[in-house]
Amino acid sequence: MDKPEQQDHVDRLKAQWARELPDLDTSPMEILGRIYRLSRLVTPTIEATFASHGLDRGEFDVVGTLRRTGPPYRLTPTELYRSLMIASGSLTHRLGRLEKAGLIRRVPSENDGRSLAVQLTEQGIYRAEAAFRQDMANEADVIAAFDPEKRRQLAALLRELNLAVEARLAMPAGGEAET
Repeated sequence: MDKPEQQDHVDRLKAQWARELPDLDTSPMEILGRIYRLSRLVTPTIEATFASHGLDRGEFDVVGTLRRTGPPYRLTPTELYRSLMIASGSLTHRLGRLEKAGLIRRVPSENDGRSLAVQLTEQGIYRAEAAFRQDMANEADVIAAFDPEKRRQLAALLRELNLAVEARLAMPAGGEAET
């Protein structure tokens, strides 16, 4: 005998809206509502992981971006804030905190002697990598209930949805902060 399908938070919200606005198609909640809810559920764990490494999420975005660029782990401030899609003022504040913590240093730009590039220090490289490794271990644990084939299928579907939404909203591919 098949067991009844369990209801999650989104199912309950949909049922409430269906009762109140029966003419409205709430099926987008089944996808976007769940993505949003999942993000909200895992965010505290992600932030706690970064905090255990002395970083907030915004600071990790900076050191993570620099670390994944490869040696010499250096970008201009313009390259950084475009990659992170944040205001330059927000980046300046983050860079100040990271420099004070000894995780980055500002070095003369190779392309423009009048400007300074942002480069990870050895400590910054170590901290970014350690935080990311722990974050990936935690995230793997969260999704461990899904077998590898389901994870592959879900990843492929989410990639397809992401590309469609980016195209619909005319966003540049890869133009978002990522961990």
